[in-house]
Amino acid sequence: MEELIRKDKGIQHEFEAIPFFVVMTVYLGYATLIVCGHVRDTMAKIFRNGRYMSHKQTASKYALLLKSWENFYTRRLYHRIQDCFNRPIATNAGATIGVMERVSNDGNKTMQVLSTLQGYPNKSMYETHRHVAMDKCVARVCANLGSYNYLGFADDWGATCQDEVLGALEDLPVSMSSSRAHAGRSKLHDELEHIVSQFIGKEATMVFNMGFNTNCCVIPALAGPGDLIISDELNHTSIVNGVRASGAAIRVFKHNDAEHLNQVLREAIVIGRPRVRRPFNKIIVAVEGVYSMEGHYCNLKDIVRVCKANKAYLYLDEAHSIGAMGPNGKGCCDYAGVSPSDVDILMGTFSKSFGGMGGYIASSTPFIYHLKNTCAATLNHTSLSPIVCQQIITAFKIIMGLDNTKIGRAKLTALKDNSNYFRMKLIDMGLHVLGNYDSPVVPVMLYNPTKIAAFSRECLKRGIAVVVVGFPAVPILMSRARFCISAAHTREELDKALMGINEVADILKLRYAISHIG
Repeated sequence: MEELIRKDKGIQHEFEAIPFFVVMTVYLGYATLIVCGHVRDTMAKIFRNGRYMSHKQTASKYALLLKSWENFYTRRLYHRIQDCFNRPIATNAGATIGVMERVSNDGNKTMQVLSTLQGYPNKSMYETHRHVAMDKCVARVCANLGSYNYLGFADDWGATCQDEVLGALEDLPVSMSSSRAHAGRSKLHDELEHIVSQFIGKEATMVFNMGFNTNCCVIPALAGPGDLIISDELNHTSIVNGVRASGAAIRVFKHNDAEHLNQVLREAIVIGRPRVRRPFNKIIVAVEGVYSMEGHYCNLKDIVRVCKANKAYLYLDEAHSIGAMGPNGKGCCDYAGVSPSDVDILMGTFSKSFGGMGGYIASSTPFIYHLKNTCAATLNHTSLSPIVCQQIITAFKIIMGLDNTKIGRAKLTALKDNSNYFRMKLIDMGLHVLGNYDSPVVPVMLYNPTKIAAFSRECLKRGIAVVVVGFPAVPILMSRARFCISAAHTREELDKALMGINEVADILKLRYAISHIG
């Protein structure tokens, strides 16, 4: 197969070549699962006996919610491995995490959280593992390599943010119970918007109660029929949904490829709108700072150059880069040495580096004024909680050094060092690792569908909580585990986790880089 490798400043950051044998076994694995699933469905119909028969009888009274492939995929593929997803937790999502034990009595069709070990009939199988006893559950203590706790505020919250956040409850409620357009604005919302603008270097900011909805609602308010949006092929689903909802024409360019973007832009300018061939009202290019499933950072300098040359607006999603990249934690612009004035619209979230929730849009004052009067998230969504606003404000002050400490600087340094150390060790193991150094997102390729569940289960046995991703969230050949590194991880914790991953790599034969070289 053609080797999918690109170079940027001498650093490999694209996809490794997939060995031909791996490609064949991936397709064979999915084919086997699909064939076996259809055989099971056929036998269930013939003998009128199967674990999904009661489900079908109940569903026959109503119109089907899911049809054909979606229904089959859920039943015969997803349910086999759903114990690897949606695991409830029972502790703070810090560098370590309490993962609640679950069990299934119907072949993974449904999952149930275990009660306390006392009185559970199969408790002997768990006696060899370390647990945290809860009132109504059992949680296994694991190294947390899946949460977006980039700067570690979940670990030292009591020492850094607790007093100010709890103090905000004295004046303001947990919920404003209204949208921003009505009675959902407080002094903390204004303060948060001011500090975001100050931190990022933009004229004005608007905050939202959810990062996903920030993209979904802002993009339709930004563009419409007669406009064109050119999107990176690996952009997040929230961007994709927002672009589709806008009604604008859509083009896609190859991931992080500024030259292909230039070709797409020039073609759009020359040809114009479909059918009528008139010029587009405006053209917007949408990219991300750090791509959440690949760990790549944006080729921002070249993309800014192309957008300027073609007079296109640039929309930069910094969900995973704000607070996590750059010498000052200011995101991709800070990291790439690009002035924020060269990016027309900066979007980001507060749920990663800041230990909160929600999102923001930072841009010019006229554009933010336009959003406040037209965006569905302003007019219809409940406002961001004031208590969450205070959490984010406090986190910003720490990162910016306004708390008169060096805690923020230490966090940024620790995140970079931990991310690079973890990535380096995984590469040394011979694993296929995506992304760039300095990125806190570290994906490791699994490829085979059977290895998705096996990797998650084997890691959990060794006290490592991980996120695994398969089709349809990623292409069918590109199943992976995605590690998210935190400033709160100690080197000892990372080494222990790496030791466990090394064992799992041997068991599952994941050293594709070594085997490919050989």
